[in-house]
Amino acid sequence: MAALQRELPEALRHLQAGNIAPVDLAQAAIGPGMAVFTRYAQVLDAQGHAMRVREALALINETLDTALAEQEGDFDPDSRWALTWFEQMGFEEGEFGEAEKLSKAKNTSVSGLAEAGILKSSRGKVRLLKPDELPADWDPATDTRLTGWETVHHLVRALGSGGESAAAALVAKLGTKAETARELAYRLYTLCERKKRAAEALAYNGLVQSWPEIVRLAREGGTPQATQATMFSEAEE
Repeated sequence: MAALQRELPEALRHLQAGNIAPVDLAQAAIGPGMAVFTRYAQVLDAQGHAMRVREALALINETLDTALAEQEGDFDPDSRWALTWFEQMGFEEGEFGEAEKLSKAKNTSVSGLAEAGILKSSRGKVRLLKPDELPADWDPATDTRLTGWETVHHLVRALGSGGESAAAALVAKLGTKAETARELAYRLYTLCERKKRAAEALAYNGLVQSWPEIVRLAREGGTPQATQATMFSEAEE
């Protein structure tokens, strides 16, 4: 277990760096996880019995989930609040008092979160804003309270409404700050999968899968390859 807890987080970082889709992450983690168990001649459980494969897989999944949760330390306080709230409430309304209590624990405030463009607070209720509720003219360069949560959901919005080129325009403005959004998308997918929120899970998975092309477009300022091919074929005709 000590070896698993030490080595699997590093393997997770390599998998994420390779841009493996969130939907495939748990399956991909089995390889490096089982590599820890199979290096021993025998692995015994707490009762002294030989550990079964199913039990080993459960431990790998548990360690993977812990490693993903620990990555939350890389996020800003507003995003950590939003992650915890999202896990409990999704995009549904919750009580203001509960939101404020959680904000104190995360070193932020509900008023500050509203100012950051993360949530809506009205008549004693609090609700996270959905991607399609976010302003289309958002500019991260002029955002005075830029958060990872806001960034990832603007990218989801842009990708859904304008495709990879629209998301790339935001990534170009975000620069190195964009990478935090990809890391956050992995965590959000895991939460959605656990809570059976298929629509949201699909959006976060799609953002990660599109990431290499989004980054390429952001660097080159070009148009998607499929569009270029169509343009060339039309010109030839």
